Amino acid sequence: MELLCSHANYLVLAFLIFLAGFIDSMAGGGGLITLPAYLHFGLPLDRLLGTNKLSSSLGTAVAAFKFLKELRFKKEFLFVLVFFAALGSLLGARAVSLVPPEMIRYLLIIVLPPVAFFIISRHRLGLTDHSSDLGENALLARGGFIAFAVSFYDGMLGPGTGTFLAVAFTRFCGYDLLKATALSKLLNLVSNLAALAAFLVLGLVDIRLGLAMAAAGMAGNYLGSHLALKKGTWIIRPALFLVANALLAKIIWDMVR
Repeated sequence: MELLCSHANYLVLAFLIFLAGFIDSMAGGGGLITLPAYLHFGLPLDRLLGTNKLSSSLGTAVAAFKFLKELRFKKEFLFVLVFFAALGSLLGARAVSLVPPEMIRYLLIIVLPPVAFFIISRHRLGLTDHSSDLGENALLARGGFIAFAVSFYDGMLGPGTGTFLAVAFTRFCGYDLLKATALSKLLNLVSNLAALAAFLVLGLVDIRLGLAMAAAGMAGNYLGSHLALKKGTWIIRPALFLVANALLAKIIWDMVR
């Protein structure tokens, strides 16, 4: 592979994976950086998604562990979310052939501007945790539905999953953005591991490169989650806004070029 022939290229790629992990740990959207980076530096197309899943899964695991270590959730609640996320991701992957990807892209163009506007216009979005205002059953029902619905989308297409999860948990479950981001990392990890397992079985993963880049991604996720825990909503909210708009711009660019 051309990529491995140049130490300079290798280091640049590692930096981009680090940067993607840093951003992804706070607001999702790391794939906006990692996928073009792998392609640009010579990774064969047939191993692109699998190798990216390997490095991003390990990075997301670091962020999820750090968030959940600091922010306490009931184990039963997390189990329900993980179950519905795994189910949604599996069904979404199976439904890929039934729904044209172009239809989903058009839907995202409609949905993303209101999401970005909602994030920036609600100055107190996610500043305080109101989840206790909901009954335990209502919180389980809403959380389970969000986990299933967004993970279903992740199984079909994927871009922006972490952003959608964080905003949904804040808006519909009353969590502050810090807790919502923690839950989004856990569910992203579940979905990523399910997809990675499939890619490994099919032999579509460059394991050597994926593990090497995972080290950079893990470092980025660690620093990003540390900053998010320290600064809270004040750093997460603008990051979500930027990622939502970057995702919208990329989707439109991919459709018109």
